[in-house]
Amino acid sequence: MRLILMMAGLALAGITSSAQAMSPQGDWARGDGKAKVRIAPCGEDICAVNTWIRPGTRDEKTGDRLVMTITDQGDGKWTGKAYDPQRKLHYRLKMQVAENTMTTTGCVLGGLICKGVDWKRIDN
Repeated sequence: MRLILMMAGLALAGITSSAQAMSPQGDWARGDGKAKVRIAPCGEDICAVNTWIRPGTRDEKTGDRLVMTITDQGDGKWTGKAYDPQRKLHYRLKMQVAENTMTTTGCVLGGLICKGVDWKRIDN
């Protein structure tokens, strides 16, 4: 019986860590090497807050945040909207999250202008 309980516990731990791996929450480095963010709950939403910005990077600073209202679509896919209070811009947002990588795509003007960014999960 003890062995069965241990195996069940290990299986649940695997499911939990797999689910966490598919979550955008955590610390991320932007693919261009110019920014690091922490994605975490903020009220009813989640926020991406700049934790580091490479010196000389224009129009961004540590502490800037993006407020996201997103829904888990399954298989590491998230969709919703985002608001950038520094620039007063609203975006449609798509995220694809794998264990250690994430791609975000934000669109403005009804989807006429979109930009994608690649991210790598980091440990602080």
